[in-house]
Amino acid sequence: MWPPCGQPTQTRTAPGELALPEAAGADPVANLHASSPAGRPAALEVAAELSNSVLFPAALEVDAAKAVPVSHLDALASAGLYGLAGPIEYGGLGLSPQEALAVIERLASGCLTTTFVWLQHHASVRAVSMAGGAIAGEWLRPLCTGDRRAGVAFAGLRRPGPPLLVAERIGGGWSLTGVAPWVSGWSLIGVVLVAARVPALPGAPVLWLLVDAVEGEGVSVERLHLEAVDASVTVRATFDRALVGEDRVVGIEPFASWQERDSAGLRTNGSLSLGLALRCASLIGGPAGRAIEEEVAERRHELDTADSGKLPGARAAAAELALAAASSLVIETGGRAVLMDSIAQLLARQAIFLLVFGQTAAIKSEQLRLAAHFLAR
Repeated sequence: MWPPCGQPTQTRTAPGELALPEAAGADPVANLHASSPAGRPAALEVAAELSNSVLFPAALEVDAAKAVPVSHLDALASAGLYGLAGPIEYGGLGLSPQEALAVIERLASGCLTTTFVWLQHHASVRAVSMAGGAIAGEWLRPLCTGDRRAGVAFAGLRRPGPPLLVAERIGGGWSLTGVAPWVSGWSLIGVVLVAARVPALPGAPVLWLLVDAVEGEGVSVERLHLEAVDASVTVRATFDRALVGEDRVVGIEPFASWQERDSAGLRTNGSLSLGLALRCASLIGGPAGRAIEEEVAERRHELDTADSGKLPGARAAAAELALAAASSLVIETGGRAVLMDSIAQLLARQAIFLLVFGQTAAIKSEQLRLAAHFLAR
C-alpha cells in the first residue's frame, strides 16, 4: 500500500498537455537518485515529461497494438521509475508514498495501458524489500532498476469460495495447482509475484512466490482480450502441479492479515482514475476543464484522508469522476469522438475499465449506491 499523496499545482500549457512542475535541476534524470529533498521533485518532473512527450502522443497506437512497446517500459526503467519506492541503497528512488502516488497519476494521464503494466511491478519491489534476507539480496536491486520486471497474480484471493490457486509443499519447494485469473504484462515481464493458499496449514495462509513468467511444464496461459488496455497482454494462467523452489518464496502470512492489508491498500489504484480525469480536463480546457481539475483535487483529498472503511467510497467516487470526465470529453469532441482515431473514445473505454479494475466487493457496493443515487434524481 502507498498511503496519501499530495499533488503539485498545475499550470496550463498547450491544450491537452499537462504542465510540468518546476524543474529540480538542469538534468532531472541525474537528480532522481539524489537522497536530498532537493532532488525529490525530479521523479515527478521526469514522469510528467515522459507522460507528455512519450506516452500520450503514442496512446492511440499502443491501444491498437498487440503489446505495450518495450521501448516505453525501457524509458520508465531508464528514468529510474521501476524503483519508485524501492530503497536507495538497492538502486531505488526511495520516494515517499505521497510522491510515488503523484508519479502514478502523472504517468496514467499519458498512457493508462503502459502505466497499468508498469504498476504491477511495484508489488514485487515492496514484497521483496519487506522480506529481506537472501531473496532481497538476489532480486531487489534488479527489480528496482527494471533489469528484472514483474507482474502480480493475487486477484483470486478476493473471490469467495474455495481457493482458486493452492500450494503444496513438495521436497525442497512447492507445487502450485489451480488458476490465476488475471496476470498482466505476459511477454513483457520475466517473473510474477503469485499468491496461493496453503490448505494443509491452519487457516490456509497465503504463500507468496516469485514464479517465472514463461509457459512450460505445469504452466499454461490463455490470453484475455480486453475492451481497453488490451496491449497489457493480460492472461489467465493455469498451474498444474507447477514446481517452484524454496528460494523463490517471498513470504507467508495468515489470510486474515492479507485481507486487512488489502482493505487498507486500496488507495493506489485511485491515482489511475485521477490521472485519466486530468488528461480529459486538459483536452477540454476552459471553464469545464478547470471544473474537472477542481473535482480531481477534491477526490484526491478524499482518497488521501480516507481510512480503510471509507476508502471503497473514495475509490468509487474517483472512478465515477473519470467516467464523467471522459463522457464530457466525448460530448465536447462531438461526432468525431466515435472514430477509432479519436482520443476521446479511447479515454472513455479506459474509464469503463477503471470502474472494475481492482474492484472489491466494498467498492462495487459503493459504485452501485452512486449509480442508484444518479438514477433516482
